[in-house]
Amino acid sequence: MRYFIGVDLGTSSVKSLLMDENGQTLGIASREYDIIKQNSSWAEQNINSLWEKTSETLSELAGKFNSLKNSIIAISFSGQMHGLIALDKNFIPVRNAIIWADQRSGQAINYIERTAPDYREKIFNSISTGFLAASLVWLRENEPENFEKINYVMLPKDYIRFKICGEIGTEISDASGTGLFDVIKHEWAYDIIAKLNLDAKIFVPCKNSHDLAGKLNHECAQLTELPEGISIIYGGGDTLVQAIGNGLRENILISNIGTASQLLCAINQPLHDKNFRTNTFCHAVPNQWLLMGANLTGGVALKWLKKVLAIQDYETMTKLALESEPGAKDLLFLPYLNGERTPYNDPQARAIFFGLNMNHGQKEFIRATMEGVIFAQRETLEIFAGMGLKFSCVISSGGGAKSPAFREIIANVLKCKVITNKISEQSCIGAAILAAVGTGTFNNINEACESIIKFDDSVTLPDPEKMSLYDEIFARFRKIYPANKNLFPRVPVITQ
Repeated sequence: MRYFIGVDLGTSSVKSLLMDENGQTLGIASREYDIIKQNSSWAEQNINSLWEKTSETLSELAGKFNSLKNSIIAISFSGQMHGLIALDKNFIPVRNAIIWADQRSGQAINYIERTAPDYREKIFNSISTGFLAASLVWLRENEPENFEKINYVMLPKDYIRFKICGEIGTEISDASGTGLFDVIKHEWAYDIIAKLNLDAKIFVPCKNSHDLAGKLNHECAQLTELPEGISIIYGGGDTLVQAIGNGLRENILISNIGTASQLLCAINQPLHDKNFRTNTFCHAVPNQWLLMGANLTGGVALKWLKKVLAIQDYETMTKLALESEPGAKDLLFLPYLNGERTPYNDPQARAIFFGLNMNHGQKEFIRATMEGVIFAQRETLEIFAGMGLKFSCVISSGGGAKSPAFREIIANVLKCKVITNKISEQSCIGAAILAAVGTGTFNNINEACESIIKFDDSVTLPDPEKMSLYDEIFARFRKIYPANKNLFPRVPVITQ
């Protein structure tokens, strides 16, 4: 029997999962860590601390499955996207990682817009705060002493892989989320890089997600007690790898509700929204792209509300939401607790409860919050529809998949039947699938997914009456942001 490890380097924790070649999960090890916030607009992490936590999860798996570790064939990765890791000539980080949630680089984006106004025609995305491109320009302007030390830039999971095998590089799915990558040619956008007066030499070689990066080295073997020589596969950005772990196919959507939320689909040609309100990334699956709308507030809204309402657990919240009628007695929630990307790309947008009256209680607040998160995804679906895309099925993923209330709302707001994956930890499984494909256990990713990914028998179907009701509510929902845009406090972002 062959075994594979999938490592998911997330924003708040790292998980490592041991999977056999039949797709069975044998064990999971996880460690948590924090975001460093020197002020409210910054978001950094100590990448060496993340490596330490990752190595601990690998050591835990090696200890628990000592009798199997010599049959571990390969390790691959799923990683938080967009963040900037800058290394010096000795491969040492010059500073903390600036991660995707960082909001300090608005002025850097203004510079990029002025200097390379045509950049979207190559990268098919609008650059947002927290993207590597914006953070790198910010670093040049605000920390020139650190910028001068830079010899390589890469994404967070790429540094973890480097520590395991000693090879510098990245791959197309994560690279396409930097704001400096040509998503058609599958190479760095060197003309954009030149316009921004950045040194092309600092951008590391870029491979496919299932390519071999190297072998587990002596230092990592000593640290983790895993055997030296295990194959190390490049891996991919977490959104793309989670899509693999969900068995995403054409004409199907994924509604993912994690800390943030995303609505995404796989496509066989590099389509993009003409107004660049969505993202088009190179998929970890060869010859495919991933079209995605990103919302910065997902499950974190329920986490916030759970604390505010002093409710003990999410199961209670789901029960209360199901007791509320659809539409939450006309209470609407604009879910912009962390600003928003799709469709407005406004980091200073803020959340609103709209229509509040004396008849609203806990269950209406919870229901409205859930509905607001999915209405935000409906904004993405409207963009997809305008591009001529049609869907009949949604895979519910992340925390939303565990909630019958969320699944019901997804079905009726997005007007599709909802299915769920039997497998949990889809990002880890997706990474393990890349490890298996990259070492020849499967001929390709689709074959691996057909063998490993299984869906639950239960299906949530949309209700025609509720769909019609939600159409009316959504029409009101989408008027809230434009009516209030100029009223949101435009808080100056601290850049130094």
